[in-house]
Amino acid sequence: MKNTRFPTIFISHGGGPWPYIEDMRQRFALTAAELEKLPSTLPVKPKAVLVITGHWEEPQFTVSTAENPPMEYDYYGFPEHTYHVQYPAKGSPALAKRVGELLNLAGIENAEDADRGFDHGVFVPMLLMYPEADIPIVLLSMKTTYNPFEHIKLGEALAPLRDEGVLIVGSGLTYHNMRGFGRPASLEPSVQFEQYLYEAISNPDPQLRNQALINWEQAPLARLVHPREDHLIPLMVVAGAAGSSIGQRIFTDTVFEVVMASYRFD
Repeated sequence: MKNTRFPTIFISHGGGPWPYIEDMRQRFALTAAELEKLPSTLPVKPKAVLVITGHWEEPQFTVSTAENPPMEYDYYGFPEHTYHVQYPAKGSPALAKRVGELLNLAGIENAEDADRGFDHGVFVPMLLMYPEADIPIVLLSMKTTYNPFEHIKLGEALAPLRDEGVLIVGSGLTYHNMRGFGRPASLEPSVQFEQYLYEAISNPDPQLRNQALINWEQAPLARLVHPREDHLIPLMVVAGAAGSSIGQRIFTDTVFEVVMASYRFD
């Protein structure tokens, strides 16, 4: 394990609790298939997963310390059964402590939260990747500033975890304008913005890559695609943790008239 470096991964996690709703699961069939096979592409099974989700932000970076994290049903208007689903993975106080140590070493202020649970940005991709819920999961919040540079530096501080058996996952969406979903006019903006991200991520020079991500608002139709960048910022963290690893697009899925892309850095 000590000689095995994990990639960092950004996942477009889709809409709400879609794997638990049959017609939505059919819409996201490609995403489901890709996430189900993703663990087989990793060097070994991770000993834990650290997730930065687009559904958790705090005034300072905050790590979840619960040994048995609860569920966070942070969605509205879905069938009643989706408010009772369970993903019974354990937390990892040991990993949470290690995250805090790394952030302290980097001079990054941080806090702990013993109550934070799994929102759908966490349990949706993890359900598909690890349906047995047999890998501990720790969550790390975004910072409410949404400053891209700060989040890239956060990722850089976390990079040693890649050599310690930890898979770092950013969970968000490459398109997140709630008013745009389901509108044919949203397809082209989602394509143009994703092309900017892809070109940035695949740049072999990590400094140029990160600078392009910091300057994401210069991308075509950026603020139309992300009126609020909560679902984009997790990408900054995994890019920072990637170091010199080259980025690639894992897959794209087109659902609700928009393109949603996922990436990895190896």
